[in-house]
Amino acid sequence: MDPKLLDILACPLCKGPLHLNADKSELICKADALAFPVRDGIPVMLESEARTLTVDERLDK
Repeated sequence: MDPKLLDILACPLCKGPLHLNADKSELICKADALAFPVRDGIPVMLESEARTLTVDERLDK
């Protein structure tokens, strides 16, 4: 994913920063504990498409 795009993207719920998890092709919002998928290089920024982070993911384990 283009780093410039990542700099301007924000969580659609809280407007907070997102972090790229390249291993799982997801954008992570720690504040809302959600992971938004990246499909074919395009972030899907819909709450209905996001998954809830596990406890281990929330604690960065």
